[in-house]
Amino acid sequence: MFYYLLKYVLLGPLLRLVFRPRIEGLEHVPSSGAAIVAGNHLSFSDHFLMPAILKRRITFLAKAEYFTGPGVKGRLTAFFFRSAGQIPVDRSGKDAGQAAIREGLGVLSRGELLGIYPEGTRSHDGRLYKGKVGVAVMALKAGIPVIPCAMIGTFEAQPPGKVVPRIHPVVIRFGKPLDFSRYAGLEDEKAILRAVTDEIMYTILSLSEQEYVDQYAAVAKAEDAERKAAEKRRLPRLPLS
Repeated sequence: MFYYLLKYVLLGPLLRLVFRPRIEGLEHVPSSGAAIVAGNHLSFSDHFLMPAILKRRITFLAKAEYFTGPGVKGRLTAFFFRSAGQIPVDRSGKDAGQAAIREGLGVLSRGELLGIYPEGTRSHDGRLYKGKVGVAVMALKAGIPVIPCAMIGTFEAQPPGKVVPRIHPVVIRFGKPLDFSRYAGLEDEKAILRAVTDEIMYTILSLSEQEYVDQYAAVAKAEDAERKAAEKRRLPRLPLS
């Protein structure tokens, strides 16, 4: 109930009024039945804008940190994600990926829309990174189509670290459903999973026109943070006057 209150009364109309997102290819999202909407992930705003414009309810696999944050902000964030029916996923530990897949397959088994960001985390620099194969596992096991989606302009509207979004043109572009039924029964083949995931990411890339990096986003983010820390350590200290 709270999901629809947010979508149609509290948050959805405000988002559409402020951002005035241009929607392209919405007809590619099926009006019924299970499907995965796989998109790039540029901003915290992505969590709100895509559900606001879809005609159907969509459930995202959200990182567990959104449900466990400290203070007033953390409690409000957790309340929002729980009330909106989003599913917390612990991304730490070797079994994290399997847990996410189980939760996602549960959503799909009910004939619902599942939202997923194959990159696994937000892009820290606006580029598109290598996708993780969990999206391929779920698509093949459930035997359902994948709808590619490109969020354009949300990085500029709310880049990482910015709490209050700025007004910036946003485009939400959906591509034609990707059918992977030709790989039915091959969800345990690593080469097949990689090929399916790469096809999904290439289609998202075609829609978003981002620069592509053949590296996992989390690895690139960690390397960038380490590089900046090293540069900071090398900066000469000014003499005290």
